Parts: sequence; structure tokens; C-alpha cells
Amino acid sequence: MKSIVSFIFLLSFSAYLSAAEVVPVPNKGDTAWMMVSTFLVILMIIPGLALFYGGMVRTKNMLSILMQVFVIFSLIGMLWAIYGYSVVFTEGNAIIGGFDKVFLKGVTPESVAATFSKGVVIPEYVYVVFQLTFAAITPALIIGSFAERVKFSAVLFFTVLWFTFSYLPIAHMVWYWAGPDAYTDAAAAEAAGATAGFLFQKGALDFAGGTVVHINAGIAGLVGCIVIGKRIGFGKESLKPHSVTMTMIGASLLWVGWFGFNVGSNLEANGLAALVFANTFLATCAATMAWVMAEWIVRDKPSMLGAASGAVAGLVAVTPACGFVGPVGAMTLGLISGGVCFYFVTSVKHKFSYDDSLDVFGVHGVGGIIGALGTGIFASPALGGTGVYDYVANAVADYDMIGQITSQAIGVGLTIVWSGLVSFGSYKLVDAVIGLRVSEECEREGLDIREHGETAYHQ
Repeated sequence: MKSIVSFIFLLSFSAYLSAAEVVPVPNKGDTAWMMVSTFLVILMIIPGLALFYGGMVRTKNMLSILMQVFVIFSLIGMLWAIYGYSVVFTEGNAIIGGFDKVFLKGVTPESVAATFSKGVVIPEYVYVVFQLTFAAITPALIIGSFAERVKFSAVLFFTVLWFTFSYLPIAHMVWYWAGPDAYTDAAAAEAAGATAGFLFQKGALDFAGGTVVHINAGIAGLVGCIVIGKRIGFGKESLKPHSVTMTMIGASLLWVGWFGFNVGSNLEANGLAALVFANTFLATCAATMAWVMAEWIVRDKPSMLGAASGAVAGLVAVTPACGFVGPVGAMTLGLISGGVCFYFVTSVKHKFSYDDSLDVFGVHGVGGIIGALGTGIFASPALGGTGVYDYVANAVADYDMIGQITSQAIGVGLTIVWSGLVSFGSYKLVDAVIGLRVSEECEREGLDIREHGETAYHQ
């Protein structure tokens, strides 16, 4: 009798456990990888991007670029914690999120963020800081387009405006969704989809920031260099980089750090992360070779600056695609971006005579567009891609290439228009309030001394 009672108790207890909600617990390996990825993206920005840009300006403006990147990184870090994270990653409407998590309210050591696998989560604080690095690098990219001629105060004022009205809405539209666990059946999926960002609802794929980061920043840079105007002496005096060595060091740090940028965007340390790692590596190699070969053919000599620029073009192009394409697709995107970005930087810029000082549009804008549109093609399983996962069926869905390219084009088009309008308005407002450009005397003497009272190198 006692054994029967015990058996009944065990059955009842087992039924209770089965019925009880299983609370996902972060995996320590995923958590550790996401922290490492975050460190790597920080390395991309300071010192990576700062040195990459710094080497390309003249000696008298080296510190001004380092200062702008360093302080933008710090400024956006604060703004992200105050309202940025909440506006991007809480439910609001299809364009913008809400204010439920301002000042990181409700984020605790126990709170978690969803990944791309059902039942798999990471600590929310890790996700907050990882996404902070993306928010920080994007406006820092823009400054390369108008380097050597804009007031430090104007850079910071513009950064606040553009981050608030361009970066945050685009990031919400592309990346906000309820997470995979909400997609239990067709009805639940429809309800969850209705709360997602506008471009997510349209099916646009952007694994690590082709639209959110690179096209967004590239268009802002193009608008900026046109609105602000050319540097004194553009087309008449030598404006060559003062240290290609610094640029090579910066490009190398960008390449290394970009593994955190792309692979970290998988949010898990698994097989797909390994694919992203390989794709990021191979696309960059291919773009470097494409740029070097194009330069060798057109200009008779391959340059270190060209190789570094090609590497960044490949990194940019593979960013939206890295979790959706196969290695051959990644290399193809790299080859295309290396050649096309070379053409924009060396021919188109001169043909239309805009002074994009450090080629933000030519590399990030154009490379981002190539990558975003190319994702629609090379994500096809028939071309070695991973396809698009159906969380209701828990399987890869049938792939519609034309439909996916259309979704990608909508994402690209909306980002171009949104960033273009916000950027133009922000530049004009900053110019009206405090002025954008330094004086002619300041520009001739150099921003290091006139804006910051110091120099990069002792004479």
C-alpha cells in the first residue's frame, strides 16, 4: 500500500513539474562570449576607428579626430542608458519604442534578453552594453565625412540630435521583436509580429547593422559633407594622410573587433556563430584583394591605404549578411564591395566633387547598400545560404528570393530617406544655433591647437 501511495505521489509531482513553467537560465558560455564580443566592439571604436581615421587626416588635425571619436563614445554610452535602450528595445509602435526602461529601470542581474533560439537567453545587462557599442560606433563613423573642418561643440550637438532621431528609430524598426518564444503558433506569431518594428514586419534581414549602422551613417556623412562644404584647399592643395601606418593599425583593430560586432550579433556561441566568424573573415579577405587588384590595374601601384579601405568595405558589406549567407556568398559580396567601393571613392567622388574626407559614404554607405541587397540573393539555401527560419514550424521556410530582395530594398530605401532627412535637418539646426564650421584661421592652423590646445606630435 505504501509503495502504491509513493508511486501516485511521484506521478503527481512529475505532472506538476511538467505543467510548471520552465524559466530559461542564461548559459555561462553564451554569457562569456557576449562579454568578449562587447570588449571586441569597444576595441573597434577606441582605439580602432580613432586610429583608422586619425591616420588619414593631416598632422594638425590628428588629435581632433581622436577626441571626437573618444567623446562621442562616452556621450552615447550615457544617452543609451538614459533613454536609448528603452526607445529601441521596448514595445511602442512600429516606428519607435517606449520609455518603460529609461535609466535602465527594471534591468537587474536576474533579468534576461531573448536570443534567436527558443528557450535560450542571455543576461539583459550584457545585451544592454553590447547594443550600446553599436549605438556608439555609428555616429562616430559619420565624423569622417566632414573631418578637419567642424567645431567640436557642433559635432556633439549633431550627435545628440542624429542619435535620437535617426539611429534610435531605424534600430527599432529593424531589430525590435518579441523574441522567438512568442512564436508558438500562427495566431501567436501574428500577434507578436504586429508589435515588431516596421522593417522587421516587412521581413528585412539585417544581421549586424548594414542598414542600422552603415547605410544610416553613410547617408548622414554624404549629406554632411555637402551641407558643410569642402575643406579649404580641396582639389588644389595636398590633403594626403599623415600616417598610413596609423591607418593600417586602425584597420587591423577594426578587422579584429568586427568579429565581436558580427559574431556577437548571433547572441549565442554555437554553430551559426562559427559560420558568421568564417563569413566575416572571408568577405574581408576578398574585398581587400578586389580593391588592391583594382588599384593596381587602374593606378599602376597597389597602396596600403587601398588595402585597408578594401578590408573595411568587405567588413561593411558582409555585416547585414553574415548570419544568412554561406562562405561563397560572403566572398562574392566581398569581391563586389571591394571593386564598387573603390570606384565610388576614386571616381564618383571626384566626378561630383563632394569632399567626403575619409570616404564614409563611399565605403560605409555604398558597402552597406551592397551588403543589404546582396543578403536577399545569397541568403537563398540554393546558393549556400541559411534561408529564413520559421519559428512556428521550427524549420527553415521556403525561400522567396524576389520577395526577400524586395524586403531588403524597402529597408535600404527607408534608411536612405530617413537618415537623409534627419541629417539635413540636424545639420541646419546646429548651424543656426551654434554654427557648424570652424573659422578659416582655425582650419588653416589646425583643429588640434585651436579647438583642444594640444598637438599629437611634439615638434
